[in-house]
Amino acid sequence: MWNARDIYGPIASRLDRALAESGARRVVDLCSGGGGPWMRLSRDMREQGGSVPEILLTDKYPNQGAFRQIRDATGSAIGFYSEPVDAMHIPRSLQGFRTMFSTFHHFGPVEARAILSDAFEQRQGIAIFEAAKRDWRTLATMCVVPLLGLQLGARIRPFRWARVFWTYLVPVIPFTLWFDGVLSCLRTYSQADLRELIEGLESADYRWEIGEESRSRVTITYLMGHPMQGAEADEEEFAMAEVKKPASRGQAGW
Repeated sequence: MWNARDIYGPIASRLDRALAESGARRVVDLCSGGGGPWMRLSRDMREQGGSVPEILLTDKYPNQGAFRQIRDATGSAIGFYSEPVDAMHIPRSLQGFRTMFSTFHHFGPVEARAILSDAFEQRQGIAIFEAAKRDWRTLATMCVVPLLGLQLGARIRPFRWARVFWTYLVPVIPFTLWFDGVLSCLRTYSQADLRELIEGLESADYRWEIGEESRSRVTITYLMGHPMQGAEADEEEFAMAEVKKPASRGQAGW
């Protein structure tokens, strides 16, 4: 559904800019589930002139069948990490710009803070994106989601009779989509919540950004943090300029 409707298309240019600013050569997608929006999103970024780095799908319980289908469909442009990856404890060998799509709300405040703190301490970029929102308009939009499930169910490949049965004859899948969507809205962090989560995680060489991107009826809330290339060099240059600055009148020279 995310790929068919290009739900995360509005953040393509913003994410591409963050990747360029951080100098990341790999994206490590966390909590990827069945693959998330990367098939469509990577295409959007390329069409807008961005350079998409290596993309690795990961999960604590990796769906390797779905990951292989995406790898094969994209000619290995999107790969995957076959071992379990805990979003709160990412192996240091797995370096890259971390992304999370519509999964951050699954973590409580302590766990969410641990995810952000780990990225900050390892000086790795991280981008959190949520299509759900805690307001009445988004909750009302969730009533449309089952209809999209009905529209797309028969077109999903590979075709399975079980999916047809549970979508059209006994509509368990449409109900689950609606129920999960409502719960996601109620659990999603607001912008104020996100600002509270990053309190104390500040540094001159690391930049945080919180906001929203909208298109049509969908509003994407985002939290992005990443190291700034050349920040340390800029600070050193600024410090040297301060040392060399002549003393003003009325001040003693050193």
